[in-house]
Amino acid sequence: MNRIVKLDGRRAESRGYNRRLAMDGRTLERTMTKNRVEAVDRALSLLDAFNGGKPSLSLRELAELTGMYKSTILRLSGSLEHFGYLSRDEHGEFRLGPALVRLASLSQRDNASLIRPVLQRLADETEETASFYVREGGERVCLFRCNSRQEIRHHLDEGARMALNRGASGRVLLAFADEPGEPFATIRREGYYLSKGERASDVAAVAVPVRAVNGSLVGALSVSGLRSRFTDSFVERALAALRQEAKNIDGKLLPQ
Repeated sequence: MNRIVKLDGRRAESRGYNRRLAMDGRTLERTMTKNRVEAVDRALSLLDAFNGGKPSLSLRELAELTGMYKSTILRLSGSLEHFGYLSRDEHGEFRLGPALVRLASLSQRDNASLIRPVLQRLADETEETASFYVREGGERVCLFRCNSRQEIRHHLDEGARMALNRGASGRVLLAFADEPGEPFATIRREGYYLSKGERASDVAAVAVPVRAVNGSLVGALSVSGLRSRFTDSFVERALAALRQEAKNIDGKLLPQ
């Protein structure tokens, strides 16, 4: 008799477990409204709290910035610390963890897979050099480049650093970072900049901005070549190609 009762108990426990599992599934479905999970949203909100430029935040500051209870923050931060997305210093303050640095380095490779085909198409269509520039402090850096196959061309290596306040790409990077005054207000209004002889007397370039997935400025896309070849008709054609290619990747790149 005892054996039968024990078996029935197991069956009852199993049926109860199945009911709980079904209820948990329905609860999860309700939580994942519009493909979002509340716990994940809250964890990401903790990481977003570091946007103010302060390298470390106390528990009190995180609570004020996110509107969460301290107990909730401590539970979420435990998981984020475990996976390396947050860390705590000797004073108990929170910092962004090393896992984010690793992901940031991977993002450059992701951006390259989108940008390089764009540069190749621009170089093929315009027969001039196509480049993608980013801002680093007071300089612009040629991050990716596809040099023209013409015998006489504007040639530059990837990684080259140039002044930010001269040339089409530099002016675009400044303008769409809300630099005040002219010509930056006009660049923002027209959506591009054409330079002739600003950095080198025989070189011309035209550039447009490109934005990241979060809407921030990520870089400038440009076509450059000999100034003598940058006729009005060529500039019109190159600008149309730049705008189309920028549209193709706008909002898809990861921020720098």
